[in-house]
Amino acid sequence: MTAIPNPDEYAPFYANYVGKATVKGDILKTLEHLKGSTWQFLTALGEEKANFAYAEGKWTMKQLVSHMIDAERVFAYRVLCFSRGDSNALPGFDENNYVERADLSGRTLQDLAKEFRVLREANLYLFNSLNDEQLLYTGMASERQVSVRALLYITAGHELHHLDIIKGRYM
Repeated sequence: MTAIPNPDEYAPFYANYVGKATVKGDILKTLEHLKGSTWQFLTALGEEKANFAYAEGKWTMKQLVSHMIDAERVFAYRVLCFSRGDSNALPGFDENNYVERADLSGRTLQDLAKEFRVLREANLYLFNSLNDEQLLYTGMASERQVSVRALLYITAGHELHHLDIIKGRYM
């Protein structure tokens, strides 16, 4: 769908995310595929993993999935703003603060997995509606210039990054 973003379209700290998403091919197809595959993966884990943290001071599985949901919302909001030509600088977000303030006591891992899938489905309507010109629009987020196109890759790469962490440290 869209060419891989150039390194000047995102901050260096996003390079790992962009790189992970780049190897998967068409970014919209990747995001669509991940919607189902991530949901299937998370729902197959079972609730016994929900409150597991692989080390002291690390997030539980529920907290990690909650973080993935929060980040998806933030990235999608940035896509919306910048694709519409909004020139306001957007703040970063403190992921640890967001996780600490999320009340997950009444949530199941299954519920969080479903929320992530439904959120991605909604975001795909926005992502698929973007034209080539809008993909090149840029804005300021976390005090760094970023393109809409790069945000799509960052969204997928962030998910892939955390899936790797789950598979490597939580399993």
